Amino acid sequence: MEGYREQETYKIIGICMEVHRILGPGLLEIVYKDALEMEFKLNNILYQREKEFSIDYKGEILRSKFNADFTVCEDIVFRSKSSKRIL
Repeated sequence: MEGYREQETYKIIGICMEVHRILGPGLLEIVYKDALEMEFKLNNILYQREKEFSIDYKGEILRSKFNADFTVCEDIVFRSKSSKRIL
């Protein structure tokens, strides 16, 4: 899978770093999500926010769902997390 969506992945990482550089650590996760969404728009990156996925387990759909914070470029699943500090 090496090289798969490499350019898009680097662009997403760069956007994340830009958001963190400007906002810094310690804010609520929703603030970072809003900033990421703004950056995706500014950079003309196709995305969906808060997309829900059904989980198939051995042919059965589980009751629980997976909620991605963003899907980017149609097939990159993105979860954002915030922390006051990393130990």
